[in-house]
Amino acid sequence: MPIFVIQKHHARRLHYDLRLEMNGVLKSWAIPKEPPAKHGVKRLAIQTEDHELSYADFEGVIPEGMYGAGKVEIWDKGEYEMDEKEDDKLAFFLKGKKLNGRYCLVKFKEGKWLFFKC
Repeated sequence: MPIFVIQKHHARRLHYDLRLEMNGVLKSWAIPKEPPAKHGVKRLAIQTEDHELSYADFEGVIPEGMYGAGKVEIWDKGEYEMDEKEDDKLAFFLKGKKLNGRYCLVKFKEGKWLFFKC
């Protein structure tokens, strides 16, 4: 089963990086606020570059002067099961320590998505 990880990233601004294992890489979205655990809360998710699978275990500090400089810690991690996969919508079941249940990513503008429990 593919993995997911959410990394809490203390960069210029605190945000959360959602990463889903797909096609041999981690597809990634930056979420400016804490990911929702309950229905009815929607979060902006900005799609970012893919990361290597090995990045799923990364915790530490990205040095000053490098892209994404700041502290990175794993906020949640587990497995997921894809339920729907379209160009503008992903629906999947997360099985993590903090987030569990069916979640959606819905694209509303180039590179911009909504992330919510659906």
